[in-house]
Amino acid sequence: MKLRYDIACGLDSPERTLRHREIILHKKFLKKLYEQWYDEFLKEIKTLPNDVYVEIGSGGGFLKEVAPGVICTDVLELPTNDKTFSALEMPFENNSVGGIFMVDTFHHISDAEKFLAEVSRVLVKNGKVIMIEPANSLWGRFIYKNFHHEPFDEKGGWTIPVTGPLSGANQALPWIVFERDQAIFRKRFPNLIIEKISYRNPLLYLLSGGVSYKQFLPDFMFPLINFLDRVLPRISKQVSMFEMIRIISI
Repeated sequence: MKLRYDIACGLDSPERTLRHREIILHKKFLKKLYEQWYDEFLKEIKTLPNDVYVEIGSGGGFLKEVAPGVICTDVLELPTNDKTFSALEMPFENNSVGGIFMVDTFHHISDAEKFLAEVSRVLVKNGKVIMIEPANSLWGRFIYKNFHHEPFDEKGGWTIPVTGPLSGANQALPWIVFERDQAIFRKRFPNLIIEKISYRNPLLYLLSGGVSYKQFLPDFMFPLINFLDRVLPRISKQVSMFEMIRIISI
């Protein structure tokens, strides 16, 4: 039995993304992890100033199954999309969107400043952006730099090469913009406030095998791994693989 999934279609193809969706829905560890992230989104939806909320880079996820009112979008033409567009040119009126949700999307955006300018334009007052992204922690850096195909360059800037919707990436981009260059972010976008950055999930995604490898542990071990996944980041954020970033428009 092969440990790695064989996916013949290219990384930037819609077929690859649809295959990722099948994998997410059928692997217990991975699906449960997405459900936890979506639970956080559902809590935020209750606090939004209006009922217009958008997922950017819906990809292989299933947020619409738990939040039917969300507008699911992607740059790829997918049958699961409500809208298809680039995050750098959003088809929304000024001050019309209450919330934007993203899972592993920001680090694929080729021009972070242009994207944040769009966010600033479309969000209403007290609107929010909530994103799940790779964490620049000791554990996260070790895993991403040694066992992941996407670059992780802490010395990078706010732009990344445009090679494709998914193949172009810098997993350190969220840390660069919202932590390393936080003073620059505040100066450029005074109406966008970083409300909270929380580090999380050292084990679940890794042991799920993600979308590329088979799950490393049997399903019955989920409660134990889930317990450790929640407790370890409370001891030290340096063991985390992901971070949740909350931004509010004022």
